[in-house]
Amino acid sequence: MSTHLDFPFHVDAHGRSATTTDEDHVRDMVEQLLFTIPGERVNRPDFGTGVLRLVFAPNSPELAGAVEYTLQAALQQWLPDDLRVERVDVRAEEGALLVSVAYVLVLTGELNSVTVERRTGP
Repeated sequence: MSTHLDFPFHVDAHGRSATTTDEDHVRDMVEQLLFTIPGERVNRPDFGTGVLRLVFAPNSPELAGAVEYTLQAALQQWLPDDLRVERVDVRAEEGALLVSVAYVLVLTGELNSVTVERRTGP
């Protein structure tokens, strides 16, 4: 079992950099990939998906299918050593974007899922 810095970065109760488990670290990486805008990282300009732009996009089955395909491709490109994608589901609902990813953790073979939600405004 490895030790990873927790995301977002914070200090633990002992005044040290907080760490997390392998499973939580992979979940954190999925969230970072989903909500990083391509071009945002200087040394990895292709990293990210730009999915935040979809909060205001018109909702349609075609758009959802295209986004699901794009997200699955990004996960397979950037995290192949950590997970194997089983399913990606994207929904836009009244100023909120809901993304669910089911994956198998390569390290343990365990099926996991991540559901993240981003809302617009305060």
